[in-house]
Amino acid sequence: MRIASLLPSATEVVFALGLGDELVGRSHSCDFPPAAQAVPALTSPRPFRGESTSRRVHERVRRAARTGSGPTMLDAAALAAARPDLVLTQATCPGCGAGHAEVAAVLRDAGMEATIVDIEPVSIEGIFNAISTIGAMADAEDEAVGLLEILRERLSELEEQVQRRRARGVQPRRVVCLEWLDPPFGTGLWIPEQVRRAGGWDVLGSEGGRAPQTTWKAVMEVDPEQLLLMPCGMTARQAADEWARTERPAGFAELRAVRRGEVVALDGSAYFDRPGPRVIDGIALLAELFDPQGFEDVAPPDGWIPLGV
Repeated sequence: MRIASLLPSATEVVFALGLGDELVGRSHSCDFPPAAQAVPALTSPRPFRGESTSRRVHERVRRAARTGSGPTMLDAAALAAARPDLVLTQATCPGCGAGHAEVAAVLRDAGMEATIVDIEPVSIEGIFNAISTIGAMADAEDEAVGLLEILRERLSELEEQVQRRRARGVQPRRVVCLEWLDPPFGTGLWIPEQVRRAGGWDVLGSEGGRAPQTTWKAVMEVDPEQLLLMPCGMTARQAADEWARTERPAGFAELRAVRRGEVVALDGSAYFDRPGPRVIDGIALLAELFDPQGFEDVAPPDGWIPLGV
């Protein structure tokens, strides 16, 4: 089967199912596993003039929502040349890649037929269901079952350890996770669930919903034990650099998380943004941050950077 994936998470699933040789096209953002980068890119980023600050990127996404002109351009000729049997994408998202309608129009204009599958989970179970769906559509049901067994077993082990630690008196950590810094956004969809399953409470998150815009005043009012910075699409290093450019609000130094030295940059791109197998690594990462004595060396070593604020 000839598979085109326009979502980084779907590309990860394709490779995790052992179908990398069947991938004939990807989005320019599909960078994991490294072997994916040898596959022809079917999209490119729209040119961006000037400095790409958090504020300017936010404004650009808002304009895209109004005009329908997102930050990603689909290469119609490249998609047609790939001759996919299966295209993995999503409904139009102003801050994401090419959507279902655009892909369908390109294939129709080229006189081609392909199955288009939207991958849009909002929960951990939804991510598991998406893996099952990709396996079924790509004739890899057995491989999907095997992958899900591994993921569910690891998740169960993490949650059982959280419960054992809870029984020993370790309390849930009150945290604020920020998906964007300027303006600040809390987290939504499956990320607050990751926090909960890891033994924490994302006090400004919206589990299963869209990431809510918030304010630094709201962050001050809830006064979290930990402040976790995971800007969408950024590695931990990029998040740390973006934080260094972000103006601190008045009174920031009085936050409990700041006084405790628990402001952390996380790799949102790898372990939180993408609804693929590595969300379980994200839960392990959070579990170690919340309870280092109970979860020693379970976090991906490149997943987080403590910040001097």
